[in-house]
Amino acid sequence: MQLANVLSLLGGLALFLYGMHMMSGGLEAAAGNRMKSILEKLTANRFLGVAVGAGITAVIQSSSATTVMVVGFVNSGLMSLRQAVWIIMGANIGTTITGQLIALDVGALAPLMAFAGVALVVFFKNPKLHNYGSIVAGLGVLFIGMDMMSAAMKPLADEPAFVSLMTHFENPILGILAGAVFTALIQSSSASVGILQALAASGAISFSSAVFVLFGQNIGTCITAVLASIGTSRNAKRTTLIHLMFNIIGTIIFTIVCVLFPLPALVASFTPENIPSQIANMHTLFNIVTTLLLLPLGTQMAALTEHILPEPAEKTEEEKREMMGLAYLDKTTLGSSAVWLGKLQQELGRMLDLASENVDAAFQAVISGPDEKTEKAIRTEELVDLLNKEISHYVAKAMVRETNAEDSAAVASGFRIAGNIERISDHAMNILGYGQRLEKENIQLSDDALKELMEMRAVCAKALRYLHGDSRLDNAAKLEQTIDDMTTRFRENHMHRMKNGECSDEGCILYSEILTDFERVGDHVLNIAQELSRTAQVLA
Repeated sequence: MQLANVLSLLGGLALFLYGMHMMSGGLEAAAGNRMKSILEKLTANRFLGVAVGAGITAVIQSSSATTVMVVGFVNSGLMSLRQAVWIIMGANIGTTITGQLIALDVGALAPLMAFAGVALVVFFKNPKLHNYGSIVAGLGVLFIGMDMMSAAMKPLADEPAFVSLMTHFENPILGILAGAVFTALIQSSSASVGILQALAASGAISFSSAVFVLFGQNIGTCITAVLASIGTSRNAKRTTLIHLMFNIIGTIIFTIVCVLFPLPALVASFTPENIPSQIANMHTLFNIVTTLLLLPLGTQMAALTEHILPEPAEKTEEEKREMMGLAYLDKTTLGSSAVWLGKLQQELGRMLDLASENVDAAFQAVISGPDEKTEKAIRTEELVDLLNKEISHYVAKAMVRETNAEDSAAVASGFRIAGNIERISDHAMNILGYGQRLEKENIQLSDDALKELMEMRAVCAKALRYLHGDSRLDNAAKLEQTIDDMTTRFRENHMHRMKNGECSDEGCILYSEILTDFERVGDHVLNIAQELSRTAQVLA
């Protein structure tokens, strides 16, 4: 094989993979957060779940992306393990649409498609048109790359060494291993199947050998979900195991059938002159038949994974509190925006709970003196600071990858929410410090001041609790005004006590500082409520 052919092969592969990336990215950006809503709501019925999984994957042209999304939903508790089974089965059917598209003889139209797509991106300012342009241009570039690879690999059909290598793939074990390893490396079964179609179209590999490579490619595509499940919940790992079991069982069944019966010859007879179509048809047949066979056993598959991966010993509350760093967000940033947003919301909820506990512990330290909660609050403050830093880094990475304007705004909002939560915890630490100083210097507050502090504690807890509700903005706005009114009233009461000599100079100063921090907490609660409501409207 000449150097020019090698370079042409590499160039064609680059265009093919980049075209697929453009097309998938444009489709996902155009669909946006609607994919999440569909997957969450339409998975109760197994047949509907399979249909939804197939439809979503056909749209975004990546079973790996759908499976990673499902792993994220299961990890966050938005979807049960048994619901995930049907989506995964459907995803394996939906991914075959790419092979069918590639099998279409539209090479002559590929340059026109690429030009039309680029024109939409370059000459129009509408973001939605840019997404559609990426889809069309990506499809055109994909076909151009496909043609380049096929042309470059044609001389390989006359190379004895390469022909000898390809004949080894007639051995089912070697063919399956080759397909699994290659797909695991590029992390896309759609791309690897397309490359296999180009190889077969050039005559470099026969269809009878290609079928075993094809079966291995279905196993290799599971690697993306396996990587995404690292550091996730036990149920999320079980979801990945179901995906792996599905493809391994299908591979075993189809390998036995192809060895014992002339299934490849039967499939080839439908399109005898078009080997890319033969591969696409076998790929579709593999996933549809495997789904039909395993559909009645989906619940049993989920139960089996629960036996293989049993629940670990439950962590104590103290161990959960001491867990440093991100609990839900995936630092590898694998998956789609639907997963990012769900996990980001969970992480922010966890951070808000920690800050709320600190506010309660801080008022407790002032009212009745520091106790064991005070030491916990100090450690928790370190965790809140770390979470703010980690979430900021996560949002920065997500913003780079996000192409959908609505989802991008929602991810950016997470940065502002985290900052406000961190400031609430800081004000709690200020109040806690005043409590420690009161005890250390033996400073006494009046009974009226202590009663007012208990009111502050109660209204802060109520305001922070409202941030988890549906009417958070209205409730937060009312409580923020209540906090402002209380602050004004308590300052007047405080001035009256000072005139009557009912508190010490040091106590007067500390109480005034507490009122300032109390008011600031209300301001940050309102800021968070506004961001959450704005995000909900954008994603509605």
